[in-house]
Amino acid sequence: IENKPNLKLFNAFPAFLFATLNYMIILFCNLTLILTIVLNKSLHQPMHLFLVNLPVNDLIGSSAFFPLLIKEILTNSRMIHYSSCIAQAFFIHIYAAGSVFILSAMAYDRYVAICHPLQYNTLMTNANIMKIITLVWSSCLVLIGGLFILLLRLRFCRSEMSNLYCDNSSLLMMVCDNTVINNIYGLCISAFSQIIANGMVLFTYLRILIECFRSKQTDTKAKALQTCATHLFVFLMMECLGLFTIVSYRIQNISPHLRRFIGVSTLIFPPTLNPIIYGLRTKEIREKLVKVFRKKLHISRCTVS
Repeated sequence: IENKPNLKLFNAFPAFLFATLNYMIILFCNLTLILTIVLNKSLHQPMHLFLVNLPVNDLIGSSAFFPLLIKEILTNSRMIHYSSCIAQAFFIHIYAAGSVFILSAMAYDRYVAICHPLQYNTLMTNANIMKIITLVWSSCLVLIGGLFILLLRLRFCRSEMSNLYCDNSSLLMMVCDNTVINNIYGLCISAFSQIIANGMVLFTYLRILIECFRSKQTDTKAKALQTCATHLFVFLMMECLGLFTIVSYRIQNISPHLRRFIGVSTLIFPPTLNPIIYGLRTKEIREKLVKVFRKKLHISRCTVS
């Protein structure tokens, strides 16, 4: 498959430098957040167990995109093998669906913690948390798996794509067979995920806001609003970027350059910002990170002296 615009349009070295540094930052930040939560038993709490799924999901999306992009920049090649293209598209869609469902699960966790604090430990047991996490990932695999099963049955008669990465919409443009079923299924799962995610976030945050304004404890109110504002920012960023990417394929007047930029932004900004936002703004995680880096700095100083 000949996909993506000609890489000669870009200066190869700055593009390679940007992609490599960005991917290294994403790997470092997300792996640091994962290891911090996994290796510290004090962080094995419901909120953090939900949170650890977010960097895992971000690594899936960025690892599906950046290595192939870096390879193409180095080789100045516009060709990608069919199986690699399908695999990249599959994992990018898993990442997109996972982001929506994980953020929805995190919103539910905050709702129970703030609106039903006395029942929190009863509702958010390890067994229930694992059930929710399993439901999130299994839903992603089933919905996206169905999407690609329908795609693989079709006959491809074109070999050129205009996007910077492989995705379902770009691949459907290369198909000569009837794609009505694929389009209907794609719209249905998009609508389903958006209704579930937006419905969950809207309900939980309205209830949280009501509970905060009812509360007479200023510190509790401020902490709850700060946590919710951070979560809402991440959710809205992902929603806006994702929805624009989906809608842009169905509007012919939209500039292809703008479509590519928004599509790539979905794979760059959330994986880069999420670990920084949640790692630095979550007090418990921030304290653990500071403690680890201070310990390493102290060891390095002792070694030098």
